Amino acid sequence: MGQSLTYKILQEHLVGGKLIPGQEIGITIDHVLIQDITGTQVFLHFEAIGLDRVGAELAVCYADHNVLQVKSENMQDHLYLQTAARKFGVWFSKPANGIGHQIHLEHFAVPGKTAIGSDSHTPHCGGIGMLCIGAGGLDVAVAMGGGPYHVVMPRVVNVHVTGALHPWCSAKDVILELLRRITVRGGYGNSYEFSGPGIKTLNAQQRVTITNMGTELGATTSIFPSDEITREFYHAIGRSDDWREMLPDSDAEYDDRIELDLTTIEPLVALPSLPDKVVPVRDVAGEKIEQVIVGSCTNGAYADLKAVAKIMKSRTVHPDVSFVIHPASRMALEQLADEGYLADLLKAGVNVAEPTCGACIGTGHVPAPGTRSVRAFNRNFKGRSGWKDDLVFLVSPETAAATAITGVLTDPRELAGDAPPSALPPKFNQNNPNLIAPASAQDARDLAIRRGDNIVPAAPKEALSQTVSGEVLIKVGDDISTDHIMPAAADILAFRSNIPKISEFVYYRVDPEFSKRAREKQGGFIVGGENYGQGSSREHAALAPMYLGVKGVIAKSFARIHLANLVNFGLLPLLFDDNSDYDRINQGDELIIADTHRAVDKKSFVIQNKTMGFTFTAHAVLTDRQKELLKLGGLLAYTRLQGSNQ
Repeated sequence: MGQSLTYKILQEHLVGGKLIPGQEIGITIDHVLIQDITGTQVFLHFEAIGLDRVGAELAVCYADHNVLQVKSENMQDHLYLQTAARKFGVWFSKPANGIGHQIHLEHFAVPGKTAIGSDSHTPHCGGIGMLCIGAGGLDVAVAMGGGPYHVVMPRVVNVHVTGALHPWCSAKDVILELLRRITVRGGYGNSYEFSGPGIKTLNAQQRVTITNMGTELGATTSIFPSDEITREFYHAIGRSDDWREMLPDSDAEYDDRIELDLTTIEPLVALPSLPDKVVPVRDVAGEKIEQVIVGSCTNGAYADLKAVAKIMKSRTVHPDVSFVIHPASRMALEQLADEGYLADLLKAGVNVAEPTCGACIGTGHVPAPGTRSVRAFNRNFKGRSGWKDDLVFLVSPETAAATAITGVLTDPRELAGDAPPSALPPKFNQNNPNLIAPASAQDARDLAIRRGDNIVPAAPKEALSQTVSGEVLIKVGDDISTDHIMPAAADILAFRSNIPKISEFVYYRVDPEFSKRAREKQGGFIVGGENYGQGSSREHAALAPMYLGVKGVIAKSFARIHLANLVNFGLLPLLFDDNSDYDRINQGDELIIADTHRAVDKKSFVIQNKTMGFTFTAHAVLTDRQKELLKLGGLLAYTRLQGSNQ
């Protein structure tokens, strides 16, 4: 029986459990990725566990979200991160050096290694044969200390690729096609492994675009083999010694298979406001657009921006359109400048911003009410752009450039001239003065960590009480994202290190009174629909509700990372046994759960709705390890106990 690449890497790193889909496994983690808006909590957790030096093979902290430092608190965060990183043995990437996923790809990623990161798009480096998973900050802190990462073994789905893309079609259209087929919920519990003759037509950067945005499927991760295409990329970035061939067996067995013929792909667009609302661009062409942005970790690399520059050469941005580019890395920007493409962009009227996540998380270039924004990004959840009623369309860089020229949503095949190929240069300039190495263990002893007054952690949750009760604080619908729960706009991001302060913004755009009500009621429950907590890995969407006293969430289904975060912070993640009970519950109802420890052990809960006078049942999908940490009050208490027992 042949093995998949996913299975091979997991087997090599397995320290607990069996590689059976649906069962929890523990794996060793080689690389840890940390970013600035979730990273402050990672380091605070790391300190709270009682650790003082990284135990993983490599850890890197990337200041890539709060680059503009629009408030003094942002710089406080960066100073804390940089000094903590240097002391604890973590590399630090300075603000505006680029987006962490892309910088890691260029400087650190190694085929066959494992990585987790405090960002949901960590599977980015899966494009070069590395097994990468997004996780909550507390899980990342444990892995940073050398502890195993626990995850439910995914089903490995083979995406068998044939054919080649037509001109004007791109890797972004490939992942949009998969989203059209699978949806944002359909990938839950799956790992997508790409193979077949068609992958030989995709360069490393195209592959990375697909694995990066595979996150939007709800997948655990996505991966391509490391082959001769990957070897060419490693030669171009000057890291040939780090290349390693990583292939599935020729007779590899998979849990499922998807056929994907690249010749059937055409330019696609995800309509507002979900990444799976995908239709051909030609079906909606002609809609007036006021803003166009290309960038993010998904589409801000050299090949993406070069394609845009070649399209824009000798053309100009439409008078009614604002066109902004966010490069994914300093290296990409420097390469474009060296080759003259940066000048072409500027002459066309394109605004070239810093290498940062930027507008992708609502930090800058917030659209005005009633306007339409076309973005070569990865997400268009309602409100993610910074405006609660935004109208954001997701497209490829080629479609974005065509739209910027015409002022209306445009199929790029309508442009005159030849399509720009997705091409990488034979050699990249790898000199990067903005990557700061950690101090040695000896030198670190004398280093102090700079802590501004905005660095305010939350106290750990107390152990689970035998009776849990409280009001339904809010009832929400399907596909609630972590952006709904804990918005990421510039005015809120400044307080990611200050849990008491940021807790004031929980559900801020959905219900501005939520936090006040939660404090007055001394906590309670949240009731949700399908796919609750999709999107970003930000643990603040669980941590801040915990601080407000939320006892648990009762939903129809959960997104993977948010489910883990709820458990990690001691919040009960309950699933309706009968989804029709959702309709019988109202905001303000008082709920009571008795004998909770026994209920956790059995994973079966009887819930009394005291207000409405009925009882309903729910269950939880928990491993034996998660049962214990829930009863203790969360992963921090569990990890401390494990350490004291060793």
